[in-house]
Amino acid sequence: MAHNKLILIADDEVGIHESLRIYLSRDGYDTCSVYNGSDVMDAFTRLRPDLVILDIMMPGRSGTQVCSDIRAVSNVPIILLTARGEETDRLLGFALGADDYVVKPFSPRELVSRIQVIFRRLNTLAAAPEMGRISVGNTEINLARYEVSVAGERLAVSPKEVEILHLLAAHLGQVFTREQLLDSIWGFDFDGDSRVVDTSVKRIRKKLPPESSVQLKSVYGVGYKLEENTDA
Repeated sequence: MAHNKLILIADDEVGIHESLRIYLSRDGYDTCSVYNGSDVMDAFTRLRPDLVILDIMMPGRSGTQVCSDIRAVSNVPIILLTARGEETDRLLGFALGADDYVVKPFSPRELVSRIQVIFRRLNTLAAAPEMGRISVGNTEINLARYEVSVAGERLAVSPKEVEILHLLAAHLGQVFTREQLLDSIWGFDFDGDSRVVDTSVKRIRKKLPPESSVQLKSVYGVGYKLEENTDA
């Protein structure tokens, strides 16, 4: 028997929990609430939610700290909430592996729509896993499972990093501009600049070991491409 997807909401504002619970339940989602950042990982470990909504400014551990904690053990989708709309906050959130970023005050209906977009994407990939798996030499990018492995060893990569690698691997040698990557990976409603792409690429480069059969290269003044590593 199929179970409703479980959404973990971590925010110190009671009103946020109440409004989201109403809207999410209408769309068939179950919810659980945490009000202190220090309690999130315990709830996450016990409940294994399908998606996490994190407020950046929480008592205890901040949402960015918790996001980093979750990414160390899971690729579950994460949406960050914040009352601050500065671009640096967005860059940090995406660099830590968040899937989306919503500035308060926000429409609960819009947030539910963003959640539905994330789940539709994951369901599409799960329905056709072979289409989501690309191998280049000893390096495999599995978008259906959001995993990257080199010589059978899994790398600790975020969902956005997997998506970037998968897109570039599917078009090996083709140069993508920062704007193309922003549109393809971050998509709808993202109004940040290309620095979020540069930050993600830097993180991927640090995580790809020298023995990987692929290299993520810069094309000066244009963007990035993935090539086979002939030295591997």
